Amino acid sequence: MRKVLAFACILCVDIIIVYILDLGGTLFKSRPSNLDLSLLRQWAESGLRCTLLYTGSLYCKDAADRLIKRWIAVHCLIGSVYETGRSTIFGNYRLDKLNMWLVGTVAAALASLLWEITLPDTNGEGNGKASKQKARILFMRVIRFYKPDYILLCGAFVFLALAVLCEMFIPLYTGEVIDILGSKYQWDNFRSAIILMGLFSLGSSFSAGCRGGLFMCAINSFTCRVKVQLFGSIVRQDIGFFETIKTGDITSRLSTDTTLMGRAVALNVNVLLRTMIKTVGMLYLMVSLSWKLTLLMLMETPLTGLLQNIYDTHYQRLSKEVQDSMAHANETAGEAVSGIRTVKSFRTEPGEARRYNVRLMNTHNLKTRRDTVRAVYLLVRRMTELGMKVAMLYYGRLFIQYGQMSTGNLVSFILYQSDLGRNIRTLIYIFGDMLNSVGAAGKVFEYLDRKPEVSTDGNLQPNVLKGHVNFLDLTFSYPRRPNHNVLKNFSLELKPGQMTALVGMSGGGKSTCVSLLERFYQPQQGQILLDGQPLQNYQHNYIHSKIAMVGQEPVLFSGTIRDNITYGLLGCSMERVKEAASKVNAHAFISKLENGYDTDVGERGNLLSQGEKQRIAIARALIRQPQVLILDEVTSSLDTESEQMVQQALASCPTQTLLVIAHRLKTIEKADQIVLIDSGQVVEQGTHEELMDRKGNYYKLRERLFNDDNTVNQEKQKSITKKV
Repeated sequence: MRKVLAFACILCVDIIIVYILDLGGTLFKSRPSNLDLSLLRQWAESGLRCTLLYTGSLYCKDAADRLIKRWIAVHCLIGSVYETGRSTIFGNYRLDKLNMWLVGTVAAALASLLWEITLPDTNGEGNGKASKQKARILFMRVIRFYKPDYILLCGAFVFLALAVLCEMFIPLYTGEVIDILGSKYQWDNFRSAIILMGLFSLGSSFSAGCRGGLFMCAINSFTCRVKVQLFGSIVRQDIGFFETIKTGDITSRLSTDTTLMGRAVALNVNVLLRTMIKTVGMLYLMVSLSWKLTLLMLMETPLTGLLQNIYDTHYQRLSKEVQDSMAHANETAGEAVSGIRTVKSFRTEPGEARRYNVRLMNTHNLKTRRDTVRAVYLLVRRMTELGMKVAMLYYGRLFIQYGQMSTGNLVSFILYQSDLGRNIRTLIYIFGDMLNSVGAAGKVFEYLDRKPEVSTDGNLQPNVLKGHVNFLDLTFSYPRRPNHNVLKNFSLELKPGQMTALVGMSGGGKSTCVSLLERFYQPQQGQILLDGQPLQNYQHNYIHSKIAMVGQEPVLFSGTIRDNITYGLLGCSMERVKEAASKVNAHAFISKLENGYDTDVGERGNLLSQGEKQRIAIARALIRQPQVLILDEVTSSLDTESEQMVQQALASCPTQTLLVIAHRLKTIEKADQIVLIDSGQVVEQGTHEELMDRKGNYYKLRERLFNDDNTVNQEKQKSITKKV
C-alpha cells in the first residue's frame, strides 16, 4: 500500500512538471520552429522529467523500488523515442494505423532495451558480481590450459576469418544476379557475378572445413591433457578424499566436465568471433542496401535479448540439475554393478532396478521441464521472427514501388536478415554462455588445486632402514566422523625382527593403526616414528617401497597374474616373480593354468578364487622385500598348507618388522608381542603365555572365541549327521 501511495505521488508530481513545461512551451509557441528543434526540446523535457522523478525517488524509501524506477525511465522517454522514430522513417507524413503500430512497436522495443541497460535487475547483485568474477578467472585458466594448442587455434582463427568474409559476399552477388536477369541481360556482368559467387562459395566451404578440423584437433588435445592431469591429481589425494566424494562425481568430472571445458573456449570463441565478424559485415552491407529496413529489422534485437535472457536463466539452472541427476543415476548403477555378488546373494535385483528407475525418472522429469522451457522459448522466438519478416516484406514492397531499392537488393537484404537475426541472438547468448559454460571447469579445477591433507613433501631416503616403528600418543578421528576419536593417546612399539599381533573386537582401532602407518591419514595429535624420524619426513615413494601391506580383502587389477605380482615395479625378472609365488604356494596352481603367469585375472580378479587372490596379493608384497610388512587377516581364506608356507616365508626374513592383525587368535600364538586394543587404547600387551597367565581381557576373549568355534563346529557336525 505504501508503494502504491508513493507511485501515486510520483504520478502527481510528473503531471505538475508536464503542465509547467507545457505552459513554458505555449509562451514560445509563436516563435518559428522546425522539426529538429522540436525533437531536441522534447528530448530535453523528457530528460528533465526523468532526472527530477528519479532524484525524488531516491529520497523516498518506498519509491526506491526497481519497478518504479523502470516505470519512470520508460514513462518519461517513450514519447521522445516514438517521435524520433516516426520522424526519422516517415518525416512529416500523416501515419495510418499500421504505420502507427509499427512506430509504436519500435518505440516500445527501444524503451525495453533502455530499461534493461540502464536499470538491470539487482537481485543478488553482490553474488552476481562475485559469480561473474569467478567465472572470468576460470575462463582465463581454461585459456592458459590451451597454451600447447595455440598454433592450432591461431590457424583455426585465420580460416574462421576467411570463411566468414567469403560467406558474407554470397548474398550480395545473389541479389546482383537477380537484378541482371530482371533487367537488360548482359553476359559479361552475369559471368563475372557467377564466377565471383562461385569463388566466394568455394573459399567459404574450404576455410570452414579447415577451421572446424583445427578446432576439433585443439579440443581433443586439450581434453586428453586435462583428463590426464585430473586423474593424476585425483589418485594423489588422501584416502579421506575418496571417503567423502562419491565415485559418480569423480567419473562425471573425468568424462563430462573435462569435455565441457574444452568446448567452453574453443567452440564458444569460434562461434563468438565468427558471429561478430558476420554481424558487423552484414550490418554494413544491409545499411548500404537500405538503412530504413535495417532500422526496422533492429527493433527485434531488444525483444530477442530480453527473451534470451529469461530463457538462459531457467534453461541453465535446469541443465545443471539434469547433470547432477545423471551423476546420481550413474553412481547408483555403478554401486549395483560393483557389488553384484552382494546384490545376488540377497536377491535384491528388483530393488536395485527400482532404485535405478527412480533416479532415471528424476532425470527424465528434469529433462522434460528443461525441454518444455526450450519449446516455449522457440515458439515465442519463431512468432517474433515471423512478425518481423512480414513487416519487412511489406515495407520492402513499398520501397521498391517508390524506387528506393531494387528487387535484387531486397532479395540480398532478406538473405542477410535471415542470418543476422540468428547471429544477434547468438551474440546475446554467447557472452553469458561463455562464462557460464566454464562453470563445469570449477569442479575440475577444485580437484586439480586440492592439496592432500596427508603431506607427501618428505625427502628422507636413508640407504639402510631398520624398520623400528613407534606410535607416540596418537589421537585420531576419521574425516567423516571428526567428533569420534578412534584412537586415544595410543602408544606402541614395533621392533625389527619381531612379529607384533594386534587383536581385539571389531571397531577397536586395529585397522586404523595400519592406515596411519601406511600414511593414508594424518593423526590429529601425536606422531609415528620410523627409525627415530617422523614418518612424514620420508620421501613418498621410498616409504611405500619399504612398507608393504596385504589387506583382508585383496584387490587385483585387470591384467595378467604377472602384472599383478609386479604391480608398481619396473623391470622385474620372471625368476623373482616365480620365487615370490613359490613362497606363498601359488606357483603350483598358476602353472596349471592355460597361460600360466600370463593368465588374465579378470576385473577385480573375479576369475580367481578368494584363496588364490590372497596368495597373489601376498606374493605382490613379498617380491618387494619390504622392511615393514603388514598383514591384515590375510590367511583367513588359505588352506593349512598355504598358511604354513606363508609363515615359513615370513620366518625367512629375521630382520623384518612384521605387524599382523588377526581375529583367529590361534594363528598369532607364536607372535613375539600380542597387543590387545579396545576403544582405541592398548589394554594388554605381552606374549601369548604371559597374557594367558594373567587371565585378563585377552584370556576372556580367547575363551569366548574358542567356545564360539566349538559351538559352530558342533552345529556343523549335527547338520552333517542329519543329512547322512
